[in-house]
This record gives sequence, C-alpha cells and structure tokens, in this order.
Amino acid sequence: MKEKILMNLRIIDPSQKMDEIGNIVIDEKGKIKSIGKKSNSSRAAEKIDLKGLIAIPGLVDMKAFVGEPGFEYKENFRTLSQAALAGGVTSIVTMPNTKPIIDNVSMVDFIIRRGRDKAKVNLFPCASITRQKEGNQMTEFGLLKSRGIIGFSDVNKTIQNTELMSRIMNYASDIDVLIMQHVEDYELAKNSCINQGEVATRLGLQGVSDIAEKIIIERDLSLLSEFPCRYHINQISSKNSINVIKKNKSNGIKFSTGVSINNLSLNQNDIGEFRTFLKLSPPLRSEDDRLSLIEGIKNDLIDVIVSDHIPEDEESKRLPFAQAATGSIGIETLLSLSLELYHNKSLPLEKIIECLTINPAKILKINKGTLKEGSDADICIFDLEKPWVVKAEELKSKSKNTAVENRKLQGKVKMTLLNGEIAYSN
Repeated sequence: MKEKILMNLRIIDPSQKMDEIGNIVIDEKGKIKSIGKKSNSSRAAEKIDLKGLIAIPGLVDMKAFVGEPGFEYKENFRTLSQAALAGGVTSIVTMPNTKPIIDNVSMVDFIIRRGRDKAKVNLFPCASITRQKEGNQMTEFGLLKSRGIIGFSDVNKTIQNTELMSRIMNYASDIDVLIMQHVEDYELAKNSCINQGEVATRLGLQGVSDIAEKIIIERDLSLLSEFPCRYHINQISSKNSINVIKKNKSNGIKFSTGVSINNLSLNQNDIGEFRTFLKLSPPLRSEDDRLSLIEGIKNDLIDVIVSDHIPEDEESKRLPFAQAATGSIGIETLLSLSLELYHNKSLPLEKIIECLTINPAKILKINKGTLKEGSDADICIFDLEKPWVVKAEELKSKSKNTAVENRKLQGKVKMTLLNGEIAYSN
C-alpha cells in the first residue's frame, strides 16, 4: 500500500481531546503515521483533499446481529459489512444468538474463521453467558476467551436466577471477562410488546413497566458490590434506570451502560397505529424517558450508544403487533441519527463521538476508537451538514426493517477507511 495523506480535514478524536483542522498521514502498513495541524508526508504519498469534511475514528458498535450461521436470509457477513462501512462503523461486537448458538469452542472457531474470510470490518464476537441462552448453566468463560471471545451476553434474555448471577460475576471477576446483561425481569415482562401506559392502553396491547428493567439493574449492581467484575448493561430505556445508575455510580460501584440510538431518537408515540418496525426491546418509552437518557449521556451515566442492529425479514414484521418479530436494523443510520442530537442541541458533538468510538473500545479493551499515532487507520469521514432521507430500499442491509423509514436526517458518511484502505466512498 502506498502512503496516503488525507488533507484539509476537521479532525475530532475524543481519545486525544483533539478538535482541529489538519491532515492525517497513513503509512504503508495502514497505520496512523501523523495527525493534526503539523502533519506532513513524503512527496510520493497519495494526496486526498477532503475539503473541510470531518474525520473521526471508525465507529465501534457494541451490539449487532450478524445472521451467520443459521439466519443468512436476514443478514450475512458481507451485507453487514457493507451496511456498517456505509455508516462509518469499522468494528462490530456480534451477538451469539445464531443457529446454533455460540456457546462452545467449535462454534467460536467457525465464527472467527468465517468472519475473517467474509467480513470487511473488524469483528469481535460474543459468546452466550449460559448454554443455549437458557439461564441454567454457565458457558466455559476462560476457554472461550482464550479462543477470541470479547465478552459474554445472552442477548435478549436476562439471567433470572440470582444465585447463578452471583457465580457468573464471581467467576468473571477471577478471569477478567466482560459480562453484558440484558436487563428485564422475565415475569414482569412476560407477553408484553410495548411500554406500559396510555399508548399501550389505546392500542389494546400488553405493556411492560420500566420496573422490569429497574429491578434487574438494582439486583445486579447489589451483586456487583460483592463480586466486582467487568459488567456492562447492554441497553437502558427509562428515567428510573438512570436514577438507579446515578445512585450506584456515586457509591463508587464500577460498571458501564449502553443505550440504543432508537431509544434516544424515538418514543412510544412514534409507534402510531401499530408500526411493527418500532417493536423493540427494550421498548420505546415516554418522551420524558427519552430526554432523561440524553441527560444520562451528558452526565456520564451512559457510556455507549449502540445501533442494536437486528435484521428481520419482511414476513416476520408484517404481522399483528403482538406477533411481529422484535427489532430494527440500524447500523447504517447510527451516526446520522446520533448527529441529530447535535443538530437539535441535545448533546455536544464530541460527547456523541466519544460514546461511539473510544468509550466502547475502552470497555472492550481493544485498540480501536482512536486516531493516535501508531493505531490502525480505521477512519470515518462525514459531512456534518449533508441532508438526506432514509429510504429502506437504498440501505445496504439484507433486511429492510428500519425504524426510521422516510426520516429526514442531517449528516452523512462520505468515506470510510479500514486499515488505511478506502472501504466505502460516497
């Protein structure tokens, strides 16, 4: 590869507290050679003038479903990679709810080998916390970690058994693995499909109270004070959860928290007349909850914004609301939807980028989400002001179940580089 210089950029890198006009020089090995105002390259370097666009580290998405193996008709490594790169995402944590479930060494070896051959982005696979995600028996954390697993999650299922959860935390603490918990009490959430409240009543649907989320967070954080491990709450959705997190953080308990871009950008009223593409888990809640989540980011109570990318085929979504599949695609619109929070003055631009880059990288303990010299040249370049409209048929995911169809957005990815090579250009 020839040395490159990306010229005339506004470079924003929260890992270096950098926001300045300058250049990025990428060496022959695809690493950042120099960056900033005084950055220069050899005469032989390939020069790319980016005319004032913004460069940030490639996004790190901590929660996405890949589809392989078993659900290739929904998504596969190739289509996920295309969607991710079009959205500026260069590193993805993939969930283990494939078919078969990733809970043993042979499946881990398969997924890593398959991803290496087929994916065009950096993949960091998760394994399930319990065998078959059944919540009964722990998987072999140490063995799976040694084979390349980045963390452990039962995805959309919660460890309900408190004694088992205490053993999981104790073991995770001993061998330094990341536990990523979906927080929802099964009995309280059983058969529900929407937030409990006026909208659920009007639509005649069974709702779930935010207490189902709060009660698991309180339990787990109580256990965490006894068994301190690397613990991450996958997604929260309510003001009540924010209050619990604030109290525990002030008491010195160390953990991290994520939120879906859907819960930051939409509320229960957007469901309208049974829009099944907005059937999500956790569900969309009230506008008051949405605003509290934004404040949670602003006050460092929420660390990470995720796409919660869940592709579903049309047949699974074109059903009555209660029977429809749960989830929405979102990896391609993650950055643009997040930038909406900057344009409407909800959040500072650097805070948004921090939650999409260096924060998830720190939680995962991976050398991504930064443009420091010597790091991989995984770079997202975008136009902060570019208006566009989300059209499902134009998105690159194999499934088209976007929750933001026809939404007018401002800010679009123009180029994505992976290891110094241009992997996407618009």
